Amino acid sequence: MKKYALIRPRVAAAQAMAGAPSYVRQGSIEVRLARSIKEIKAAQKLRYEIFYEEMHAKPDWRMRLTRRDIDQYDIFCDHLLVLDHDRPKGKRIVGTYRLLRQEVALQHDGFYSAGEYNLAPLMTESFRAQIGEGRQLLELGRSCVHADYRANSTINMLWKGIAEYLKEHNIAYMFGCASFEGIDPAKFKEPMAYLYHNHLVPDDFKVRALDGQYVDMNTMAADAIDVRMARRALPPLIKGYLRLGCFIGDGAVVDEQFGTTDVFILLPVENIARRYSKKYDLKDEANDTDATVAAV
Repeated sequence: MKKYALIRPRVAAAQAMAGAPSYVRQGSIEVRLARSIKEIKAAQKLRYEIFYEEMHAKPDWRMRLTRRDIDQYDIFCDHLLVLDHDRPKGKRIVGTYRLLRQEVALQHDGFYSAGEYNLAPLMTESFRAQIGEGRQLLELGRSCVHADYRANSTINMLWKGIAEYLKEHNIAYMFGCASFEGIDPAKFKEPMAYLYHNHLVPDDFKVRALDGQYVDMNTMAADAIDVRMARRALPPLIKGYLRLGCFIGDGAVVDEQFGTTDVFILLPVENIARRYSKKYDLKDEANDTDATVAAV
């Protein structure tokens, strides 16, 4: 069994140390990387409150003891934070995203998503040639935002921070798992079939759920799907990813611990940079309801 980061998690990237720059600031809200072990622990605490108390995931004894969502990947990931400086000290972190660059993953335990999906198609010479010399992949996960801050302005600031990180590290594609809440895939039959028929990853880099975990998403004929109802049934985060031009992996996976049914997201970064550069005006997204996200 892999060891958990209980007491002294380490931050791998230099940018996540004390001198990490602020990516975006608007009023009291700031988006930047974690600058200390204390901030990482606060992000883990927020994750615990949302995943295990609000969304009813199943903590192990270590998590119950610390009241933090923890795993072995936290010690070498970057942790993107949303902070509200008007809140009391110690309670300022109101949103987080965990970021794992390919160059870091290859030096440690690989990618978290590899526990559910075969990522080999993204590691081939042909895929590397397609994304370009010196560019890399980025895995996103453990996304959550405090209930009081699930407004589009906060979410858009978070994505502006991600856009700056992508540019800073020359990222070509982002990927990760997004979730339907619940562990009965039959309840999501129509929206998952819609994703399969309309947004499946191309054949030359088709990521597929691992054998033994694979849940077929192709359970309805394309012409039998009520597209309007299927899109309405999609979780907000998946809607947001689709608006940015994402692809969906082949097969869903039931995550018993988190009480979710996961789908794989592969997202080229060009549209993100276009929409969320520093020149982008947050007011333009005031009515973009698909941007709202609780957690993934």
